[in-house]
Amino acid sequence: MTHDYSSLLGGCWERGFDLSYKLACEQLAKISDIRQQCRKSSARYIEPNEIVINYLNQPYHIMILDCKILLEDSGTEAPLRDKILILHYFTGAKGTPATGKSIAYKQLQGGLSYFPAFSQRAIGPLVKNFGRGPELLTKAAAKLGGREADYGDVSVTINAFDRVPITLVLWKGDEEVSPNGNILFDANISDYLSTEDVTVLCETITWKLVKGGSAT
Repeated sequence: MTHDYSSLLGGCWERGFDLSYKLACEQLAKISDIRQQCRKSSARYIEPNEIVINYLNQPYHIMILDCKILLEDSGTEAPLRDKILILHYFTGAKGTPATGKSIAYKQLQGGLSYFPAFSQRAIGPLVKNFGRGPELLTKAAAKLGGREADYGDVSVTINAFDRVPITLVLWKGDEEVSPNGNILFDANISDYLSTEDVTVLCETITWKLVKGGSAT
């Protein structure tokens, strides 16, 4: 199952949330075998009209006929940006196994061209807020189900979705060298999300971490 994301690249995703959500709901309605798509995405099948997706360490119920996405604990509807990401992940999942190979954003389709925007939106805030205190990243990531990884001076892996691990990496700065950072993905990520979705997802994760870190 594929998406034509070309019209959403270059910032159109940001300018057209309502349209993006409408298109994502249309893709959801076209799925003929919900059970099969649950297997591909590791979603939990409840009934023909209801499935559960894990997103950033929280379960969300997708009501298929109404195209509603509700947080399990509170029953509140997910924010629009999160709903689009959840639907894009579920409808686009190909079920490709993890490769165990990490890649950077520039290795994604169109990633080289969009890297400056990605860096500004996701890596820059990560470094700015955690570069001088990278140990705070580990604490903040734990709230999203994050676990320590083996990159840089400090790194954590967060399962944004069951089949989409996101690894955030920091290198400490000193008097002569500024802190630096990067975000890595399993090489199969393009079988689950478009490059622009990856940008939005990483930006979302970064700011959730910043908010969580400030409350630590």
